[in-house]
Amino acid sequence: MTAPFEESRRRFLQHLAGTSAFATLATTLPAAGAPRRTVTATTRSGRIAGLVDRGVHVFRGVPYGADTRTRRFQRALRETAWTGVRDAVRFGASAPQRGDADGQAVSEDCLFLNVHTPALRDGGRRPVLVYIHGGGYNNGSGSHPLYDGVNLCRRGDVVVVTVNHRLNAFGYLYLGESGDERVMDAGNVGQLDLIDALHWVREHAHEFGGDAGNVTVFGQSGGGAKIATLMAMPEADGLFHKAMTMSGQQVTAAGPRAAAQRSALFVADLGLRPGDIDALLAMPMARLLDATRLRDPSRAENTSLYFGPVLDARSLPRHPFYPDAPAQSSRIPMVIGNTRDETRAFLGNDEANFTLTWDQLPQKLREQQYVDLSPEIVIAEYRRLYPDYSPSEVFFAATTAGRSWRGAIIEAEERARQGSPAWVYQLDWRSPADGGRLRAFHTLDIPLVLDNVAAEGSKTGDDTRARAMASRMSGALIALARHGDPNHSDIPSWSPYTLPQRQTMVFDDASSMQDNPRGGERSLYERVPFVQRGTM
Repeated sequence: MTAPFEESRRRFLQHLAGTSAFATLATTLPAAGAPRRTVTATTRSGRIAGLVDRGVHVFRGVPYGADTRTRRFQRALRETAWTGVRDAVRFGASAPQRGDADGQAVSEDCLFLNVHTPALRDGGRRPVLVYIHGGGYNNGSGSHPLYDGVNLCRRGDVVVVTVNHRLNAFGYLYLGESGDERVMDAGNVGQLDLIDALHWVREHAHEFGGDAGNVTVFGQSGGGAKIATLMAMPEADGLFHKAMTMSGQQVTAAGPRAAAQRSALFVADLGLRPGDIDALLAMPMARLLDATRLRDPSRAENTSLYFGPVLDARSLPRHPFYPDAPAQSSRIPMVIGNTRDETRAFLGNDEANFTLTWDQLPQKLREQQYVDLSPEIVIAEYRRLYPDYSPSEVFFAATTAGRSWRGAIIEAEERARQGSPAWVYQLDWRSPADGGRLRAFHTLDIPLVLDNVAAEGSKTGDDTRARAMASRMSGALIALARHGDPNHSDIPSWSPYTLPQRQTMVFDDASSMQDNPRGGERSLYERVPFVQRGTM
């Protein structure tokens, strides 16, 4: 994901949720004076007290690692044990980040997860679904109202876990060239946090009525990219057994040279000497966050510094999906999907983008498509493929393909070449919000897959049409988790992705299987190499 993509996505989710901390908390805490039943569970570090929400046992802000303030840029330690019963009815702090953090406080003490389960200690072997939040590698938390796991638990008799982890410079600042053993893992500690969370899930699945041998990871946008990266990290091998990525791809990671150059710029902006790790460890959190605004000179786009997974020859020894799909994950059934109109979520915030002329379009594509093709070539091909498209429709389609969709196709193709099970979807279902002009925008699949169409911030509506689509998409996730195959009775037969057919489930009011949808666009972008943000 590009930095403008991440920032625009963050602002868009703020808009969906009403932006205020009050709006977020109002959806997560019981009403004042409402009766609340308390339930307790036992973790490796002590007992926790949660609550019952619509018949589901919910535990929030459960620590899976220790406060990282004293372990900045280092692998986290195990959480500190406590005595008595720890309150687990409120979310824990979000990772340090600029701007809103889903209404939660931010802190370097941020390694918390949230558990939703139909039952405790009943000997059940329910599938465990772990949701990894989006926001690129910069922003977000597991506390957003759209990520609430109660409805998914109720629909599928499954356990749902959401998780926080370190982000931006705190999670992905590469310091390998310093030679300081304390910070040799710094470029990937955000990913290592997720691995630690998955270890916690495996250790505690039985306590929450789940099956440690049947864990599905799923995530949208940056969450999907984190999952693709985990699939290539040896330490994650065996910690999850199925995967679903939604508008989130990670074909390549940053190389150590490029990552070191960014780190040098970051350290210089802080006024520190290269290699002064002690000063970096002592720097106030707010100052570090301020330095993440620095412009990244390695890209043509005007973006802030990229922080994301790094090929550090330690925890991440290869690219996630280049030059092929990782062998360690070949047996993991995987669903890969995107929305049809991704960039309408954030480029649609500019009213002018809906009234573009053919004369204006070339410059707009130069600014926003992020593909090394002449805008004139792109426009000519889109006008040939879709002669009825207006300039604005070409703009949204081309930016969607250039920024997001291409990576999903590459991952699906590499899985097919490997002979690994993969099912691909495209969400064409249009949101009714804003007069319908956002169509199938980036993030629209979140409330559908999590069955949260009535949640604060959902732009699906809560009518028969929206509930039917949520049934189809959440049902596919539950089927994947339970059976290793997303097929279920509410959708047409969904075939795995193979070459050259490229079978794709197109989710809509009348869902259908299509071979090689948008094949002309795919051929257009195959003219140039795919270069993911952060690799150069």
